Amino acid sequence: MKISVTVNGILYERDIEPRMLLVHFLREELNLTGTNIGCDTSQCGACTIHMDGKPLKACTALAVMADGRSITTIEGLAQSGQLHPMQDAFWEKHGLQCGFCTPGMIMMATALVRDNPNPSEEDIRHGLEGNLCRCTGYQNIVRAVQYAADQMKGG
Repeated sequence: MKISVTVNGILYERDIEPRMLLVHFLREELNLTGTNIGCDTSQCGACTIHMDGKPLKACTALAVMADGRSITTIEGLAQSGQLHPMQDAFWEKHGLQCGFCTPGMIMMATALVRDNPNPSEEDIRHGLEGNLCRCTGYQNIVRAVQYAADQMKGG
């Protein structure tokens, strides 16, 4: 089946198997390996991307569902060689350890802060419930999101 999808601002047209998962399309067809596969059951959130601006676990969607849509992956957040404030915050506030969950956390946190520019700690913890980290106690992740929210407001 032929699909056309804009990923990180670039239009791609590909012939794919109708049953191919979106996460496999991004990783295997487009070589965007920042979208990680952690569970294939939508439990961990490591594969979180934005489709038409909304967070989506890419292991839960077929690639054909992206036809005509716009997708942003972790690789598309940085602009003109500058890290997105959320990416920078995870670095500055040590919101990562092994880094495997980090792309999905950043994608979910970016959408969270876009929709709620002044999130409380409770808002952040609730907003990231669908993303699991097996290395941290989440405290530095919460600090990173709070820091990014301030930076994104110009604080």
